[in-house]
Amino acid sequence: MLNRTKEVDKLKKFEEKTLSSQKIFTGKVISLQVDDVELPNGKTSKREIIKHPGAVAVIAITDDGRIVMVEQYRKAMERSLVEIPAGKLEPGEEPLKTAERELEEETGYVCERMEHVISFYTSPGFADELVHVYVAHQLSKKEDAASLDEDEFVEVIELTLEEAQQYIAEEKIYDAKTAYAVQYLQLMEALQK
Repeated sequence: MLNRTKEVDKLKKFEEKTLSSQKIFTGKVISLQVDDVELPNGKTSKREIIKHPGAVAVIAITDDGRIVMVEQYRKAMERSLVEIPAGKLEPGEEPLKTAERELEEETGYVCERMEHVISFYTSPGFADELVHVYVAHQLSKKEDAASLDEDEFVEVIELTLEEAQQYIAEEKIYDAKTAYAVQYLQLMEALQK
């Protein structure tokens, strides 16, 4: 019990108490708020915070060992990137269901089983987006094509682990979730040797 009390006290040492919060913008995917906070030293500051519903990402491997990815244009980067399938959580939707839905919608693949690997905050300094990463096991391609959202344009590609590593070196893969996925697969491969 004493250790737990020390942990709580340590957390409070860094806590920033919210004095006020103002919603600045609400969009289709995110909202932005500005909080006035009291810092641990008693001074005040402002924090600009992006609120996000959360997302999933799926590491999908075909029977012949290829990683299923999608290439899509990312307006914020003004370029195309190659990424693992991913998407945002819908209100009330469990992350596992979102992962299954996004895999099918973006790639046309379904799986027998999904395994949760990790959840992580993408940018905790200013956003609360939590990404849940899954591995899809025993893939099969559906007869009908992927059913993308009307504003979504992707091309499905399948890469070997070596090709994915090369895509990272060439900055074709340039986002954290996909780089994590490739590193995860490298680690799993190394552990099996």
